[in-house]
Amino acid sequence: MESLATAAVHAGRDDVTALGVHVPSLDASTTYPLLSIERGGDSYEVLATGGHPVVDGSLVYQRLWNPNVDRFERAVAQLEDADEAVAFATGMAAISAVLLAAVAAGTPHVVAVRPLYGGTDHLLATGLLGTRVTWAGVDEIADAIEADTGLVVLESPGNPTLDLVDIAAVVRAAGDVPVMVDNTFATPVLQQPLALGATLSVHSATKFMGGHGDLMGGVVACDEAWAPRLRQVRAITGALLSPSNAYGLHRGLQTLPIRVKAQQEGARAVAEWLLTRGEVDAVMWSGLPQFDVDGIAARQMAGPGSVLAFGMADGFDAAAVVTSACRLIVHAVSLGGVDTLIQHPAALTHRPVEGDAKPSQSVLRLSVGLEDPADLIADLSQAFDAVHQRG
Repeated sequence: MESLATAAVHAGRDDVTALGVHVPSLDASTTYPLLSIERGGDSYEVLATGGHPVVDGSLVYQRLWNPNVDRFERAVAQLEDADEAVAFATGMAAISAVLLAAVAAGTPHVVAVRPLYGGTDHLLATGLLGTRVTWAGVDEIADAIEADTGLVVLESPGNPTLDLVDIAAVVRAAGDVPVMVDNTFATPVLQQPLALGATLSVHSATKFMGGHGDLMGGVVACDEAWAPRLRQVRAITGALLSPSNAYGLHRGLQTLPIRVKAQQEGARAVAEWLLTRGEVDAVMWSGLPQFDVDGIAARQMAGPGSVLAFGMADGFDAAAVVTSACRLIVHAVSLGGVDTLIQHPAALTHRPVEGDAKPSQSVLRLSVGLEDPADLIADLSQAFDAVHQRG
């Protein structure tokens, strides 16, 4: 079997040589010719209900299918070692589709393990899509499952504090209930949730898969039973990934392994430096033995990744100074790009999270890019100096 690095370069491109081209073309068509009323109707019926295109049929309409989206999906499925993948306009559209599919099946109850991305947490807490949630620790999952439980939801490493969840342990506790893992932070390069027994692996493709902060998308890697359910929700809700973004995301996958590994080494240097600073009272990163005391990362990940968090000893005021004082590091939400970003989760991405589940006001999240780590450290050092000058 070829390596993941090789698969990332070639996945989803198996037919381009036969087409007489070196790279896939961009198909921007919003509608497609119908060969006849009957054959067009048959094609529409299959696509609108979550099936694959009919042989010698029509693609009908872009909301139902697009060749560039299909290529990206096939590539992600190969990297995740999944039967299929289904792509969406954003990561939240992907998560929403999974929840809607569970509701449509008559299983609206969700057992969820915190922390989760703030948007996911808020969506579950409000029940906006018809779900109801029970929050549980890993050792509470089995007792939390009810007759109408349709999903167990987790994220590992968790956003924003990098909490690690033993995926295989959750799968055992869930029994026959499908497990959805948000794999955005780890990417398929560092973690394979389906190989650990999970049913669905979800990504905000906007982050590492795109990798340059200029594309939005989401994708779910899953088995052949879930894929048509998700495609049907996508077709009806109009949440298809655009062909241009699919083209860009597919291209982004080619450099995903090398970017992830290089950014991870930068994060290592920054995390180790942060441990030496008196201004910092906690460093949260999967690559630190003192953080991963249970050895979860070593069991289920090929590396710790490039997102870390740290707490400022002087609380929110110090955190606010650091974000404003950074000159090279950009104060912005999102992560996984080639440039380093810093943000305050409690005030931004996790603002809607309830009560005690909200991250500490002292915590900053750092997504390390491809800059020289020495330059990132110098920027953080001068930002920490600004904390002292304030005092």
